Amino acid sequence: MVAVASKGQRDRRCVLPLEKCPENGFTLMEVMVALSVVAIALTAVYRMHTQTLFMDAGSRFDTVAAMLARQKITDIDTIDIEAFTDDSGDFDNHHPGYAWRIQTEEVSSDLIKADGPTLKRIIVTIGYNGEESLFNLTTYRHLYE
Repeated sequence: MVAVASKGQRDRRCVLPLEKCPENGFTLMEVMVALSVVAIALTAVYRMHTQTLFMDAGSRFDTVAAMLARQKITDIDTIDIEAFTDDSGDFDNHHPGYAWRIQTEEVSSDLIKADGPTLKRIIVTIGYNGEESLFNLTTYRHLYE
């Protein structure tokens, strides 16, 4: 036997009067609003993830390039800088894709006396995949005679 609720009786699932109880389920409009909110949120998350990947690659290059530039400066310190000329090369299999270029030039300074030491500028450039990413390190050395 099935009990049918009359107009004045309340349904067990609904605390409102029977004529004000909503039907079960969602309307199409509610579903569309929910989907658009999810789409906007996922787009923002995807964009942040992409930016994080680009920043990670950039910071990895900056870290490795600074280390390699300091290594090249240390190599230069072990040789006679007066006889050193501009040079370039790569890091072989240790750091594939990275290349280096060293440029030197004498510079003048108002603070150094004419009979004093010579000032030499050394520019170390580290590149990744050709000219895709570049890192420059500039230092100065005094040459005493």
